[in-house]
Amino acid sequence: MRISFHGADQGVTGSCHLVECAGTRLLIDCGLYQGGREIEEENAEPFGFDPKEIDLVLLTHGHLDHCGRIPLLTKRGFEGEVITTSATRELARLVMLDSAHIQEEEAAHRNRRAERKKHRGPTVEPLYTTFDALSASDRFVRRVEYGKRTGIAPGIHATFLDAGHILGSASILLELAEGKRHHRILLSGDLGSDGHPILRDPTRPPVVDTVVMETTYGDRRHRSLESSVDELVEAVSDTFERGGNVIIPTFALERTQEILYFLREAVEAGRLPEAMPVFLDSPMAISATEIFRRHPECYDAETREIFREGRDPFRVPGLRFTRQATESMALNRISSGAIIMAGSGMCTGGRIRHHLRHHLGRPHSSIVFVGYAAEETLARRIVDGAKTVRIFGEEIPVRARIHTIGGFSAHADQPELLAWQRRAAPATTILVHGDPRAMKAFSKCLEKTRVLMPELGEQLEL
Repeated sequence: MRISFHGADQGVTGSCHLVECAGTRLLIDCGLYQGGREIEEENAEPFGFDPKEIDLVLLTHGHLDHCGRIPLLTKRGFEGEVITTSATRELARLVMLDSAHIQEEEAAHRNRRAERKKHRGPTVEPLYTTFDALSASDRFVRRVEYGKRTGIAPGIHATFLDAGHILGSASILLELAEGKRHHRILLSGDLGSDGHPILRDPTRPPVVDTVVMETTYGDRRHRSLESSVDELVEAVSDTFERGGNVIIPTFALERTQEILYFLREAVEAGRLPEAMPVFLDSPMAISATEIFRRHPECYDAETREIFREGRDPFRVPGLRFTRQATESMALNRISSGAIIMAGSGMCTGGRIRHHLRHHLGRPHSSIVFVGYAAEETLARRIVDGAKTVRIFGEEIPVRARIHTIGGFSAHADQPELLAWQRRAAPATTILVHGDPRAMKAFSKCLEKTRVLMPELGEQLEL
């Protein structure tokens, strides 16, 4: 009976933990590393275990850094099933297919560039293909409901608890039995913040022996949501007065829907003009928003009431979807008075890089960051005050006004993480999914528990 760590260990992306009990080997998440080129190359490295020997994958939620290597796992021999919630199943399929498309495009681009420069060398292959992502989707056979104790293998029961992070997200309680030994281990996944709209607050955790928990914001307290919404509205109003556009790099899952929710509220309250055009320039975010509408079982009471009244909580009056690349390029002709939301939130790919290339050098425009930016990402360099950044091989000056609004985070902050951990009252607390600084700061707040911060590949007997 043991757990080993194969991703998001003293780092924020690539979550992957292996639990072994009574002859069964199961993964909790199998996510993609995100960041600079050196970090991304880690995705192609061996997992640290044989994919063919994995029996099950339990998926906490559909973010890329939690599900993005499942197609690679399948490509390398995994033949088991993936167990998750219904909403996560839909979102993960969307995310994996989008990631495969990006992998294929990036490989093709690098091969074309090498051919133009007459560089001789091996052909660049994508990490995985659309076929691999579809094959991985076929593994999502069993769906579970929140709070329902489910036997998943001899000696192993799992209960998915609402994590309140994104649609369908879960913390996973594992009850393990091997011979005369019994152990209760709770893996947090990513925990949401209390009091946000749309989704319910995270479920209170049960008392367990061991907790494996994220520490993304383990060293800080979020700003209030109300003040964050006020800053967003002020940033939009100020930019329009200066004659520019507002560019919002946003994550397709949860953050996009939350920002649309607040923009709709601001328009209905008369704080923003009803006629302002809002462009959602992300095919994945558009599809994700449609998936959100199909899963009211995840909503809080207020959002369910909005739907019951026949209204759409995500429908801003001036909202326009731009699925096609030609529609996206046409947005460059709009010089002022528009909000353009595009992915990715960390600016590591997607259409947002084209919009940044077009707007970063414009003093009248604003770039509004509403999510976490990992080290070595383009978003982090801009947030940290870079005077110029390189996009598509071109050095772009940063003259636009930069706003960083932290209160929208879908992650729990330090006080919320601490309250969650104390309710679980574990004998051992294992910290993952955070940078070392955040982990160390959080560990100093913990009492009456053994604290571990494993390194990649480390193994622990339960």
